[in-house]
Amino acid sequence: MEIINMDLVTIVLSVIVILFLVKVFSNQKQGKHKNFPPGPKPLPILGNILIMDKTKPYKTLYQLSKEYGSVFSFHVGMAKTIVLCGYDTIKDALINNAEVFSDRPHMPVFAKMIKDHGIVFANGENWKVMRRFALSTLRDYGMGKRTIEDKIIVEAECLVQKLRSYEGKPFGDFSSVNAAVTNIIVAILLGKRFDYEDPTILRLIGLVNDNVRLLGSPWIMGKQESTEYFHNENLTVLVGDLFAAGMETTATTLRWSLLLMIKYPEIQRKVQNEIDRVIGLTQLQMMHRKQMPYTDAVIHEIQRFGDIVPNGVPRATSEDVTFRGYFIPKGTTILPVLHSIHMDKEYFKRPDEFYPEHFLDSSGNFKKNEAFIPFSIGKRSCAGETLAKMELFLFFTTLLQQFTFKAPPGAQLDITPQLGSINSPKPFEICAITRN
Repeated sequence: MEIINMDLVTIVLSVIVILFLVKVFSNQKQGKHKNFPPGPKPLPILGNILIMDKTKPYKTLYQLSKEYGSVFSFHVGMAKTIVLCGYDTIKDALINNAEVFSDRPHMPVFAKMIKDHGIVFANGENWKVMRRFALSTLRDYGMGKRTIEDKIIVEAECLVQKLRSYEGKPFGDFSSVNAAVTNIIVAILLGKRFDYEDPTILRLIGLVNDNVRLLGSPWIMGKQESTEYFHNENLTVLVGDLFAAGMETTATTLRWSLLLMIKYPEIQRKVQNEIDRVIGLTQLQMMHRKQMPYTDAVIHEIQRFGDIVPNGVPRATSEDVTFRGYFIPKGTTILPVLHSIHMDKEYFKRPDEFYPEHFLDSSGNFKKNEAFIPFSIGKRSCAGETLAKMELFLFFTTLLQQFTFKAPPGAQLDITPQLGSINSPKPFEICAITRN
């Protein structure tokens, strides 16, 4: 009797597995029938995850694009993802077909935590209302204006004083850099700043780094147009989004800038020569940027080479769409791989090298490059792009005006990024030698 029961269990399980496989392969055939984008053949249940480089998944996707084209499918488990590579294709999707490719995919972890609030992972009318509100509020509190420029200048001086305290000795703790950047968004949202050792700002940085949303009631509440969107839970997530967007990527870019300056001291000297010629010992201001093409080019190249968000932030289709000859169903996750753009030899002569001349013409003037999109493009581009550009220029230029950065004797400098959700530099030590 026990043997019969075991045989029955085996038969039932076999039938379930067969039905499951039939469903999987019928779905694949259906996708092919509808001209679904091509891609590597997925394994049942596992999909294509076994061929993925776990440390640098964007590199796997970039290589696959050379085999399957700029629009291809990739299966993460049983979930189908459409990968977009190359500037023309990503621009076509995010600019020319912006309405269709502006949703965020449903992510159970985030859905449970933020309930479609805020702006980063929100969709529909809530996203539109919150984005408009965030942009108008940031402008009201000084983003892109002289008021916030003055706050950044003051904060940069505080960071200078902190680095002076190391007296040229090696240090590898960059919490003060993180705190300086954090203080800018704190100044906008809370109207104050924290000392770099203040437990509050250190905890705040830690929470953002761990992707934990802040609690509490935001004070930036403006005119309450509708309780449907303007309620504490939605605005709390919005503030958390602004903190996360305004802190981590900019601070990481500044750490890249310091590492690359000690890796390439000749480039650092060229920047300092331009600073000395244009600014000297006077107060640095944003208006100086147009007079400093080499420094501007170096900052752009730091962002390109650092490749902070190589995978881009996932999108989702808001409706069925035929894109570049392929059918993509509504709700499909879309991955615009920015790495594929910033490493494209068609737009960047030496993509694997740190080469500021990517942004300079033959006369040494700053040259824009349409394929430079570290903040993404389209309706979901980074809302804090203007602020981030201002911070990067003022912090970076102030630091190189005041210090020459060097590697400690015998240090081995590794400029490959460490594993993580964003490309950040591996831990390193640095010496800040006072120039004046």
